[in-house]
Amino acid sequence: MQGRINLDELKRLIAGGEIETVIAVFPDMYGRLVGKRFVAQYFLDDVAGHGMHACDYLLACDMEMDPVPGYAFTSWAKGYGDFNPIPDYDTLRVASWQEKSALVICDIDVPLAPRTMLRHQVARAAKLGFTPMAASELELYLFKDSYDSAAEKGYIRLEPIGRVIEDYHVLQGTKEEFLIGAIRSHLERSGVPVESSKGEWGPGQQEIGLRYADAVEMADRHAIYKHAAKEIAWKAGHAITFMAKWDERYAGSSCHIHMSLWDADVKKSFFEGESDTFRHFLGGWMAHIRELFAFYAPYPASYKRYVAGSFAPTGIAWSHDNRTAGFRIVGSGPSLRIECRAPGADANPYLAFAATLAAGLDGIEKKIEPPPAFEGDVYAARDLPQVPHTLRDSIEALEASAFAREAFGDAVVDHYLHFFKTEQRKFDAVVTDWERRRYFEMG
Repeated sequence: MQGRINLDELKRLIAGGEIETVIAVFPDMYGRLVGKRFVAQYFLDDVAGHGMHACDYLLACDMEMDPVPGYAFTSWAKGYGDFNPIPDYDTLRVASWQEKSALVICDIDVPLAPRTMLRHQVARAAKLGFTPMAASELELYLFKDSYDSAAEKGYIRLEPIGRVIEDYHVLQGTKEEFLIGAIRSHLERSGVPVESSKGEWGPGQQEIGLRYADAVEMADRHAIYKHAAKEIAWKAGHAITFMAKWDERYAGSSCHIHMSLWDADVKKSFFEGESDTFRHFLGGWMAHIRELFAFYAPYPASYKRYVAGSFAPTGIAWSHDNRTAGFRIVGSGPSLRIECRAPGADANPYLAFAATLAAGLDGIEKKIEPPPAFEGDVYAARDLPQVPHTLRDSIEALEASAFAREAFGDAVVDHYLHFFKTEQRKFDAVVTDWERRRYFEMG
């Protein structure tokens, strides 16, 4: 695959002066790639064999890198020690958007690390004879503003690059191609194969579709796409956001998850013909989605996306090729798959995929049947279970979930409950611009 290299090829590129920096990273709880840049020869001499050291507070801090009290995993009392991220050389690639750089994703032997959580669920699937194959449709907004000018504006009165809803709009896409095309090109050259890009249902909103892969590889591609896109935009003097809802006036940005189960050699789909395996996976996914919803919508702002008539789901139903349903069945024959339209673009893909597999595999093991297929407009239905309305609702559902504790373990669930509660607590403490506009004079 273009851009993918092995350790011997890395050595050759370093010796030839083509690679000078190796970026070793791992996903944090937000799905961001964090890590270190190594001088390439030092990486070969000292890191390649036994990994690197990083402060364990990276899995116990918030967006601003504030060490958050209350985590059992690590704390000031425990001294915030090191853990040992180990490079996964199957992920080694040229990072073409950075000068003379390679990138490798690392694993951390900590049960609550997002990539470890996903690996655990993939291993569960393997024991049952399944290889999970996945894809994620990931949308973004592109702005005339740079990241610096957006910050100077306080992130208000930002200007999307487009002026109109541009769903499938090729002319508007041409105006954004200088950046979206660069992202596509760099992903392709960096071992992240792309299918296409298209305008979406908001001004300045685009979707870049990646080719599907096994679940861990797909989560890696997703994380690299988000990381690379931000850096490419920054270099071009523009900002992009993957917020699920950056402005109440415009469509939200999704991360539709496509999932199917195949055999060990990825030669045969177990979903073909809407088999019992398909039906029970769907049944488990639907049965558990509310209690796992925080893994799909992790922040208070994430819930502003679930608006009727917006192409984001509100009712929990499944249907064939129906974009009003939270679970949309698409494809035929071996390409048959379940599309879940619930996750937002702000979801951590490792956590979202892990939650998906945990729910679906439970459905297979317990033979959980889905409800009858829905026909018509899900938004107009009045008797369907609904997605959670707020992060607080999702926290309560996760906290009460015996299933989540069985699937992930008490320590992992408690860790992420504290993470989600921290996001809610910090949101609750802030006076928003909306509140100032509404109450400053009249309050």
